[in-house]
Amino acid sequence: MLCLSDSIRHDDPCVQQLLRTIEEAQTLAQLILAVWPLARVLALHIVEYVLAERAQRPSAWPPCPTCGVPLRSKGFAQRQLMSLFGPICWRRRVGRCPQGCAIPQVAPFDEALEVQPHQRTSGELQWLGCAFAVFVPFATAARLLGWYCGGMVSPRAVWGWVQAAGHRAMALLQGDLEAVARGDVPVQEAVAAELAALPLALGADGVMVPFRPTGGAPTGKIRWREIKVGVLARLGQHRTRLGHVVTRLHHRRLVAVLGDIEALSPRLWGEAVRQGVLQAPQVVWLSDGGRGLWRLFEERFTGHARGILDFYHAAQQLWKGAAAWLDGRTAQARQWFGWARHRLRHGMPDGVLADLTEALDVEGLPASARDTLTTVYAYLERHRAHIDYAKYKELGLPLGSGMVESACKWLIQQRFKGVGMRWSEDGFNHLLHLRLAWVNGRFEALFGLTLGSLGSTDALRPCLV
Repeated sequence: MLCLSDSIRHDDPCVQQLLRTIEEAQTLAQLILAVWPLARVLALHIVEYVLAERAQRPSAWPPCPTCGVPLRSKGFAQRQLMSLFGPICWRRRVGRCPQGCAIPQVAPFDEALEVQPHQRTSGELQWLGCAFAVFVPFATAARLLGWYCGGMVSPRAVWGWVQAAGHRAMALLQGDLEAVARGDVPVQEAVAAELAALPLALGADGVMVPFRPTGGAPTGKIRWREIKVGVLARLGQHRTRLGHVVTRLHHRRLVAVLGDIEALSPRLWGEAVRQGVLQAPQVVWLSDGGRGLWRLFEERFTGHARGILDFYHAAQQLWKGAAAWLDGRTAQARQWFGWARHRLRHGMPDGVLADLTEALDVEGLPASARDTLTTVYAYLERHRAHIDYAKYKELGLPLGSGMVESACKWLIQQRFKGVGMRWSEDGFNHLLHLRLAWVNGRFEALFGLTLGSLGSTDALRPCLV
């Protein structure tokens, strides 16, 4: 502490107060929280020193966009941005046209720093604000960000950053969709060899989200709209401490769209190609019995993947048949359902279909029960090629579409279905694409940042010894 007290500006009472607070801290938590404001001050001094030094370098002045005469320096002007460490101030040269053309002043140093003329917050602060907004409401994100940087950040500012970043994400996606429509094959995402050797699983489902009745007005009756979600992942095997082998997902990627199956189809296919559907040793499609989902499978993936009907949805259909045929309140219905479920699970679906056929031949069967049994039979018969669960288990493949349902819960429900939330279409789409960028590992690229070096402090340890 003596070396800090001697080297940090004695003429700054604020810094000296921060040092005293550090000396008075008793617990580790108090010490860390006391050091953080001082770290921000030191970081500001370093950044402002570097900016002041670089601003003195000669500037290459561009020609005037109106008359073509090279611009001329008019001296130094101050610039300020809010950053992760607080407000950063620096002075840099500004130029104007010597012929007096009515153009805004030009600051080449700002362009070198990739700072826009009317920008008020730095890029890394916007990145962190959007990262918070991916998980929590905008007001909470603004409060967390304000604590981090030591200043005031408004929820409206966070919302504006989300809009801008979401727009960039949507523009990138649109470019990818246009390339797929032209027949271009997306570049396959690089994965480790051990992951590339695992089976690739994919599937899709839908989830409802509350929207505003009109674009800009929060009042009125909620309008529920369906979001289609697709998930892709590599299937790994993990042995628990009790010796049970369970499936674990690796390298998970998500796609989603506010729209129908036709809107989801090119998105899911493009991501599937990017994840190696054309080269994977084994590909499986997992889904419930939704007709649109299986139509998507037949149109896009039937030549590349094995289809698996979610076992638990199939069993649910069996229970509907048992309840209609034998009355769901009776032991006989529960007994038949248990036996039919067991046979379906262990590779005897033809026996289950035979039972349903016999039930339909029973004389005096009520019309409602006959309709239900007919629907159940048609459901299983339509998916006869997708219900060989004994074989799937032998191959180590999952029998349920839980990975899709969990993706719907995490991606959509946890962020977009909070109490009192109702979304506009634009607002929903911008935040949705930010969440997709986050889970797919493409978030930092939207802001032009490379943050891998921030993941560890090991490189700093020799300097701190």
